[in-house]
Amino acid sequence: MSDMKPYAPPKVWTWDAENGGEWAKINRPIAGPTREATLPRGKHPLQLYSMGTPNGQKVTILLEELLAVGERGAEYDAHLIRISQGDQFSTGFVEVNPNSKIPALFDAEAGRRVFESGAILLYLAEKFGRFLPKDPAARTEVLNWLFWLQGSAPYLGGGFGHFYAYAPEKFEYPINRFTMEVKRQMDVLDRELAEHRYLGGREYTIADIATWPWYGNLVLGEAYGAGEFLQVERYKNLRRWAEEILARAAVQRGRKVNRTWGEPSDQLHERHDASDFELRTEDKLARESAA
Repeated sequence: MSDMKPYAPPKVWTWDAENGGEWAKINRPIAGPTREATLPRGKHPLQLYSMGTPNGQKVTILLEELLAVGERGAEYDAHLIRISQGDQFSTGFVEVNPNSKIPALFDAEAGRRVFESGAILLYLAEKFGRFLPKDPAARTEVLNWLFWLQGSAPYLGGGFGHFYAYAPEKFEYPINRFTMEVKRQMDVLDRELAEHRYLGGREYTIADIATWPWYGNLVLGEAYGAGEFLQVERYKNLRRWAEEILARAAVQRGRKVNRTWGEPSDQLHERHDASDFELRTEDKLARESAA
């Protein structure tokens, strides 16, 4: 039995700014900026405006992986966009991403904006010729999984995550509906990873980098406090893949950038130099301030 009250939609929908739970104050049915503000610029050609959500982690992990293989042109400034405070609605941010979502990238060298996390991964992979196979068949398979992730993750975050963790009330029907879909998605990944080391084959690529922050964190029990609820330990191949990727040094660095929650040692609010990981995580800054 569902515990949801029957709802009859009105003939014309009207916006109630108080409805929508934890994120209601930043949700609205129109686009465009709400205030004047310019974006900061750092010293590197690549300027990232983001927050350490799963979509943000995709890009910082790829940038750290590029630096790890010697691509010095991948040095970047990562500026924190506090989405809970509406930073994404400034005029400066809307110029870089008219959709007002993180992450957004500005390549000053090319004079080019790139928005949508999947587009940023593809842009950087092609710019540096890394983490995307050149063989047409292998490339196609990687893009299959990249686009699978871009279409599937909203069911996990905006669907399951919202109704399970963030909605103002718990309702049986949407939780059941999105739980079923998320478990189906994990089974898709588990079956693929039973046959291949990585998504799409033997190489670590942007398909893995895109998928890990969402489904890697989920299957390792780090998302929404839902590990037991989803019985994540059953997805053994997915867990093997998730643990292997988590062990990569670049992943460890990338997941800290623009992060504002968790252990202070795992939070690097802004990243402007490789040394920031040693000198400017929140635990180091707190000790410095107290000294």
